[in-house]
Amino acid sequence: MGRSWWGGRGELAFIVVYAVCFYVFVIRRSLQLSHDYHGVLRGLRSGWLANRLNDVSDAQWRNFRGNLPILTAVFGAFTAVASSLRSYCHLKASGMAVVWVLISLVYLLYLHGACVIFIISIASLNFVLVKVFARTKYFLILLWALNIFFLLYNRVYEGYSFATFGHRWAYLDSYRGTFRWHICFNFVTLRMISFGYDYHWSYQQTRFDQEKHIRSCSVCKSGRNCYFHLQERSLRGDKFCFTMYLCYLVYAPLYIAGPIISYNAFASQLDQPQNTHSTRDVVFYGLRWIFALFLVELITHFCYYNAFALSDIWKQLPAVDVFIIGYGVLNFMWLKFLLIWRYFRFWSLVNGLDSPENMPKCINNCYNLESFWKNWHASYNKWLVRYIYIPLGGTRTKVLNVWIIFTFVAIWHDLEWKLLSWAWLTCVFFVPEMLFKSAASTFQVESAVGKLVFRELSAVAGAVTITCLMNANLVGFVVGPSGINLLFSRFLRKEGVPVLMGMFFTFYIGTKLMFHIRDASQSKG
Repeated sequence: MGRSWWGGRGELAFIVVYAVCFYVFVIRRSLQLSHDYHGVLRGLRSGWLANRLNDVSDAQWRNFRGNLPILTAVFGAFTAVASSLRSYCHLKASGMAVVWVLISLVYLLYLHGACVIFIISIASLNFVLVKVFARTKYFLILLWALNIFFLLYNRVYEGYSFATFGHRWAYLDSYRGTFRWHICFNFVTLRMISFGYDYHWSYQQTRFDQEKHIRSCSVCKSGRNCYFHLQERSLRGDKFCFTMYLCYLVYAPLYIAGPIISYNAFASQLDQPQNTHSTRDVVFYGLRWIFALFLVELITHFCYYNAFALSDIWKQLPAVDVFIIGYGVLNFMWLKFLLIWRYFRFWSLVNGLDSPENMPKCINNCYNLESFWKNWHASYNKWLVRYIYIPLGGTRTKVLNVWIIFTFVAIWHDLEWKLLSWAWLTCVFFVPEMLFKSAASTFQVESAVGKLVFRELSAVAGAVTITCLMNANLVGFVVGPSGINLLFSRFLRKEGVPVLMGMFFTFYIGTKLMFHIRDASQSKG
């Protein structure tokens, strides 16, 4: 009787009621906090909704939101030109590569001005290295050394000055465009490494069984091409030419923010546009994006989470309000990145090129670290798995790989101690989870009571993971290492302990809800 209630519909009913009460409380308290402190928060501007102020304190969101009209007009024009030329001139991969290189260079000249010279120069150097050394046993060391060098050097010298190369070039510093080139170059670095690996692997015997994959993949079985198939199948040598390589590096719809796509998948779709998503699917994708945009506008007009996080006011608030602000900030960040990534992916899809979805799963539906990182920056995760995790040994050296990968991720984002702190904190939390999952996979439970106990322990572990994940991300992207002591002290005081216990219980209930969603999904599948 206990198992049928607590593991079945009775439990689900209780969880749903609790979740509704939780969100009603969080929203009401958020509205009250925003009303009480709007006069002293920085980053609020006049809004368009219900005569409210709008929280545009996040610089990334402010810039993206402010440039949406011009971006949409530009990509609309690019799409019209590229589609017309493909249709009327019957262009294939090589022809479309030339078209997109020319279009993208116009885009880059507006963004970076004369600094396009730096991008083309480094890209050319990488291309020469790949072509000359790809068949040598030291190639991967050289490839990583070159790209890590420029990744760090670009940041240290903030994109260089033309004056350092001679007085006669100094005038070019007056034409640096509207966007710092070395910020975008982080994505170019990933693409240069991808090109190097895919070219290097094209000379080796592939382990990818195409026929077996097609038989087991529902997408490929229907006559379409899934992303994995596009990525894993080998390309002919002529697909690794400089024009197609440069097109891959600077392809306008994905240049600024991705999603990240492997070279093999990109080159395959230049020749034959994606057939995975119909026109109806792409239109519906765009409509969903508009709905998500409106949702973010609602949040930023009524709940000023990010403005609280960037001010010192949160340090004076009680623990329950600190939790609400922290929880709100993480949800705002998720929605912000979802909108940015899906916007550029939408234009890529319109132009016939499919790339991995970066946010396939809601942030509030992840109860372990592995699931969270697979579904946060998913295209980056695929890149890390393909080009770092598997070459380093995969599951055989998983515990060591985690430290290498997250350190690289932190450095790739920026040279800041708070990002390294975030990376290493994440690793500290990741290792126990891996050990727990390894032990759980060998522990077989047969009895109903045993299954109930195992499910409860898994829910507790999920609550611990969510708590750790929330703190690691707040340290990495909001309060920094200097704020971690203050953050913890808020919850370890006498008045903060009940809040910490309530927070933990809420995450426990949330994890149980995720179990029910997972079970329902599996029963349908």
